[in-house]
Amino acid sequence: MDIAKGDILTMKKTHPCGSNKMLVLRSGMDFKLRCLGCGHEYMIPRLKAEKNIKAVDMSGRENMH
Repeated sequence: MDIAKGDILTMKKTHPCGSNKMLVLRSGMDFKLRCLGCGHEYMIPRLKAEKNIKAVDMSGRENMH
């Protein structure tokens, strides 16, 4: 999967705050994500994250560089 810094991920499962949109802050073997509902940041292994992704919005890529 081609996921880069600045992408917004729509996840299958919701965060405890109720939002399912996450901003990618870092990608590699792990993803650093920020919940767009409450602002909580967390690291998640790439394999676990990729299984939980429903959609990828790549419109934020050019704004992050």
